[in-house]
Amino acid sequence: METSLHSTTKIGQVTLYISDLSTSLHFYQNQLGFQVIKQTSNVACLSADGETTLIVLEQIDQAVSKPQRTTGLYHFAVLVPDRPSLALALRRLLEIGYPLQGAADHDFSEAVYLSDPDGNGVELYRDRARSVWKYDKEGYVHAPTVPLDADGLLQEAEGRQWNGMPAGTVIGHVHLHVGQLEAAQTFYVQGIGFDPTVYIEDHALFVAAGGYHHHVGLNIWAGKNAPPPPEKAVGLKEYTLILANQKELEQAEERLEKVNASYEYDNNTIVADDPSGNRIRLVVA
Repeated sequence: METSLHSTTKIGQVTLYISDLSTSLHFYQNQLGFQVIKQTSNVACLSADGETTLIVLEQIDQAVSKPQRTTGLYHFAVLVPDRPSLALALRRLLEIGYPLQGAADHDFSEAVYLSDPDGNGVELYRDRARSVWKYDKEGYVHAPTVPLDADGLLQEAEGRQWNGMPAGTVIGHVHLHVGQLEAAQTFYVQGIGFDPTVYIEDHALFVAAGGYHHHVGLNIWAGKNAPPPPEKAVGLKEYTLILANQKELEQAEERLEKVNASYEYDNNTIVADDPSGNRIRLVVA
C-alpha cells in the first residue's frame, strides 16, 4: 500500500503531564535507564543517546489521576535497537521487582508492558525484521497477541551488562484511546496522511507511514464516545511527528483543512488536535 507520507516519517518525542518530577525521574532514570539532558524545576527532557530528546516530563500543580474511561494515552512505545537490548531491560525490571502489566509476541515485534508512577502506559519492544512480517490477503499486517517467550528472550541477556537505555532507542509508536474510531480514521488517514495497516474487529486501528506496522494505534477500549480526561489530569500532553521536508508539512496542512480538523500552523509547525482531543505536533526533520 502506498502512503501519503514519506517513508522516513517517524515519531519524535512524547510530552507527558506528571504529578511529581522527582518520582517520575527515579522511574525513567534509575529503572528504565534514560538520561536527563535538560531539567528545570518542573520539566525534564530524557534521552537514550545523551543528545536526542525522546520523553519530556512536565509536572503540573494539583495534578489528578486520569480516569480510566476517558480518551488519551493508552501507552507510548519505546523501541530498542535489538533483542538483547529488550532482554536486558526485562531482566533489569525483574531484578528490581518492578510490576509488569504484561508481555506479548505480536509476530512483528516482542513487547513488555508496564506503567510509570502516574499510570502512563509504557511499552518496551523490539521489532523483528520486516522480511518475516506476515500480511493478510488485503495487505494488512498480521498482528496477533500471543504469550512472549520470556525465557528465550532472557537468554539473550546472559553474559551482558545492563547500562541503561541503549543509544539507537527511539519512540516507535504512540497508542491512543479515542471516542470514535471512524472519526479518528478520517483525521489520521485523510488528514495526517497515514495508511491504515491493522484493523482489529472494529475496535482498534493501526496507522503508519512507509509500510511500518504502526506509528499510531487507535482504540475505543475506554468506551465508544469516551470523554476527554479532566483538566489537570496526568497523561499525554502531545506527541511529535517528524516529517521529511517542508513540502510534506504543507501537504499535511492541505489535508487537515479538507477534513475540517482543528489545527494551528506557526513557525513551520502544525499543532493539531484529533477528534478526541489528542494533540499531535507536526515538524520537519
